[in-house]
Amino acid sequence: MFKLTSLNLNGIRSASTKGLESWLAAHRPDCICVQEVKAQAPDVAGRFETLAGLQGHFHFAQKKGYSGTGIYTRQAPTEVITGFGNPEFDAEGRYTELRFDTPSRRFSIISAYFPSGSSGPERQEAKFRFLDAFFPHLMALKAQREFILCGDVNIAHQEKDLKNWRSNQKNSGFLPEERAWMTRLLTEGGLVDVYRRLQPDTTDTCYTWWSNRGQAYANNVGWRLDYHLATPAVATTARTEAIYKGEKFSDHAPITIEYELPR
Repeated sequence: MFKLTSLNLNGIRSASTKGLESWLAAHRPDCICVQEVKAQAPDVAGRFETLAGLQGHFHFAQKKGYSGTGIYTRQAPTEVITGFGNPEFDAEGRYTELRFDTPSRRFSIISAYFPSGSSGPERQEAKFRFLDAFFPHLMALKAQREFILCGDVNIAHQEKDLKNWRSNQKNSGFLPEERAWMTRLLTEGGLVDVYRRLQPDTTDTCYTWWSNRGQAYANNVGWRLDYHLATPAVATTARTEAIYKGEKFSDHAPITIEYELPR
């Protein structure tokens, strides 16, 4: 079994003070995709290159203390790719891809951090530009190799993916255009929402993000923003899923799926 976790850290230094490393040591994933690292290479050097025996690979944002993605892995990749060829969003460190290729298989794990549009119209427009650019990238990749994309997608796809869907229909993360993009990715695009393949009907237990305002976490007023999106052949090997809420490392919860991947 291949145990793959995804977690938006909301800052790697912050998450590490809240028990992340000891949890990873006990949890023992084979690989963890992280988003919102909020660090640069000098911050990671000598401290966060490895976590719980996993080797890290990163795509840092140019802006300090902002965005950033990474993947920690037990197995050495055959290739590390940072960025997906879009200068605007590659400058924000939103894409890390590790390739694990063999003579008989071309396979990637991707950590992606989609922009949030919640801070205002300018960032929402940037989010739409990201979605427009990212779809054809994923389709080109899918034509060449199998992959699992893990990440904070910043979109709740369906009504069952957030607590207060009625009052959020005009808010970033649940806009009709964003939801339509996800629908297109999962239909025309042919990718699979792996959590929903395993748990098609869950509501209150599916959330992975809670606002820091009010008592959102205590009252479980959450959103499902963190996904495993896989090519169909890989998605069929998914066996178990878990969203960990025993400790709070950030405003997101880690989501882990175990896959029975071919060797």
